[in-house]
Amino acid sequence: MPELKLDRITKHFKNKIAVDNVSLCLKNGVYGFLGANGAGKTTLLRMICGVLKPTAGEILCNGSSITKLDGDYRYMLGYLPQDFGYYPDFTARRYLEYLAACKAIPRELAKEKVQEMLCLTGLESDQRSKIKTFSGGMLRRLGIAQALLNDPEILILDEPTSGLDPKERIRFRNIISSLSKGRIIILSTHIVSDVEFIADEILLMKQGRIIEQGSIQEVTASVSGKVWEYLADPETALRLNDTFAVSNLKNEDNQVRLRLVSDTCPCEGALPVQPGLEDVYLYHFEEVSEHVEHLERRTL
Repeated sequence: MPELKLDRITKHFKNKIAVDNVSLCLKNGVYGFLGANGAGKTTLLRMICGVLKPTAGEILCNGSSITKLDGDYRYMLGYLPQDFGYYPDFTARRYLEYLAACKAIPRELAKEKVQEMLCLTGLESDQRSKIKTFSGGMLRRLGIAQALLNDPEILILDEPTSGLDPKERIRFRNIISSLSKGRIIILSTHIVSDVEFIADEILLMKQGRIIEQGSIQEVTASVSGKVWEYLADPETALRLNDTFAVSNLKNEDNQVRLRLVSDTCPCEGALPVQPGLEDVYLYHFEEVSEHVEHLERRTL
């Protein structure tokens, strides 16, 4: 089983600190990195992949520096960046065969692995289609296929479901779940539902630091007593929405049921409720999901 240790990792870009003194120990399982855009997630992942060098600190794999491991470490690694490169006029099969050669996978084994990955990602029937004809969901599945060609022990996925429709997002999550045994899988996203059902551990990243870490139960417990529900008339609902962080709005006849995130009781009659991961995200990042924004527009 692989083990990754990050020892006081820091990354500076001119006057900006992108990653600030991060220490972690990652073993077998799925790790969901949650954070707003610009939180430092991509920079941290690129350092774990060896694409960027830390300004300070060290990354160890099974006790050895990844810099010293060099090619041996890269062979253990599968990486799907947010925007991965591909040749639009290649077919899916040709593209995977080309990358298998780049990864020095023996030819006979490569043929077998390419076919296996096409089947796993549901691209078998499209393997002879040119990549430029693929939908966004098909491209992300192709990205997963290329990342898994060398059967990596460490799989790193940066915003893997960005731009996907709900059906493709669920399909993608199911693929990740099926791969989780015997690997370290790091999934970085700002979409809560991407990690809510499959992550063994949640890490919240803000301004380059890890501010919360633990199981979903542990992370949600950190905002226990800070999530409230209240049934209000439309005018009061508008006022509360302007004053507090609201994670959900729902019209009920002539009233509006609000789910509010606040350190103290937001108004008389509000009742405390069990927090969820989206409430945790909103508490720390004060960002409302697209779903909530849509409900707000309906309410207004």
